[in-house]
Formats: sequence, C-alpha cells, structure tokens
Amino acid sequence: MLEMLTDPQVWLAFATLTALEIVLGIDNIIFISILVGRLPKSQQARGRTIGLSLAMLTRIALLLSITWVMSLSSDLFSVFGQGVSGRDLILIGGGLFLLAKSTLEIHHGLEGAEEEERSVKGGASFLSVITQIAIIDIVFSLDSVITAVGMADHVEVMIAAVIMAVLVMMFLAGPISDFVDRHPTIKMLALSFLILIGMALVGEGFEFHIPKGYIYFAMAFSVAVEMLNIQMRKRQAQVGEPVKLRKKLEEE
Repeated sequence: MLEMLTDPQVWLAFATLTALEIVLGIDNIIFISILVGRLPKSQQARGRTIGLSLAMLTRIALLLSITWVMSLSSDLFSVFGQGVSGRDLILIGGGLFLLAKSTLEIHHGLEGAEEEERSVKGGASFLSVITQIAIIDIVFSLDSVITAVGMADHVEVMIAAVIMAVLVMMFLAGPISDFVDRHPTIKMLALSFLILIGMALVGEGFEFHIPKGYIYFAMAFSVAVEMLNIQMRKRQAQVGEPVKLRKKLEEE
C-alpha cells in the first residue's frame, strides 16, 4: 500500500481517471438536474445528493465485481448473426429509457406554463425520481467502470478516483441545476444532449460505435453558442431599459 502511495504512475492514473470520470459524469449530472427540477425546491438538494451518492455506490459495487462486469461482454445470444451481450442489453435498455424520458420532458416543457404548473403540483414523487435516477445510474456507471478498468491496474485507485469525481460532481450539481432552471433554452439544449446520448447508447448496444469525443465536442460547441446568445440577450435588455425609460418619461 505504501509503495502505491509513493508511485508517481499511480498518482498519474488517479488524476487522469478522476478527470475522465468527471467528464463521463456530466451527462449524469444533467439527467439528475432535470429530474430533480420536477421536485419541490425544499427536496431538490436532497434529491441531487442521494442521486449522486447512488451513482457513486453503483460504480464502487461494479468495480468490486470487475469479473462479472467484464463477463457482460460475452455474447448471450445472436440476432441475424450479430452477437448480443449483457452489456449490449443494458446499453440498449438504458438508451431507450433516456430517449423516452427526454422526449417526455421536452413535451412537458413545450406544453406551456399551465401544464408545467400542473405537473409540479401533482408532481413527481421523491421516490419515483430517485428510482429513475437509480435506473439510469446503472447505465452510466457501466460505461464509467469499463473506462476505469482500462485506465488503471489497481481497484483501490479506481475507487478513489470515482469517489473524488463524485465529490466534485456534488459540488457542481447545485450551480448547474440552478443555471438550467433559470434558462429554459439551456434546459431544452440539455434534453437534446440526453437524446443524443440515448441514441449513442442504443447504437453502441448494436455495436455501432460513435467516438465520444465527437459527442462531447458537439455538446461543448452548442453550449458555447448558447452562452453567447444568453450574453447577447442580456446586453440587449440592458440597452433596451434606458430606451423604454426615456420613452415613458417623454410620454409623461
């Protein structure tokens, strides 16, 4: 154990894996933020904490079951000559769940204020939100754990990196959720990302691999453009206020 703590290669693997886990956890944060947004304000922080804690526990449990996780890559049966493994079934099921949930959230968002108010009042129960988070955590955790296994040789290093990454995500989850709630266009963009990720998961389940770099680049580019739009709208509002005030004074 002491040799591991003094080995620079171990620390390099820890830092690299932590960074990768945070990047891979961004979609998880977005999904949790949107689901938790349907809860009353008083329950949202608790929902985020429990959701991310479940994500951490799921990842650790899978890391401690590496043999079983790696066996999921073995084909269970074949369809039209294409092998289907346990991992493929989880990815396809999770992708379809993500597609369905994101589409429903977009539908609620486009139904207007009356539908929004009705859905919040009738609201999703705390238990149902946590259950949905737990389901999708399994899918995101599987991808994360397979990445960890390929990046580090020691289970202890993998678990430490996962814990550190989740702590960082817990710190970021609140500000990200508040930002998404304040900007409806960002929420729609986030839901579009989740549809993209859902399609990528289904494609990967059918052995159609989409490099994740392309997906994350598209997400980053879209967010950058939307941030410019937000800044432009703020500037227009600031310029417009004096004009409105002047017109009001002239009318008086």
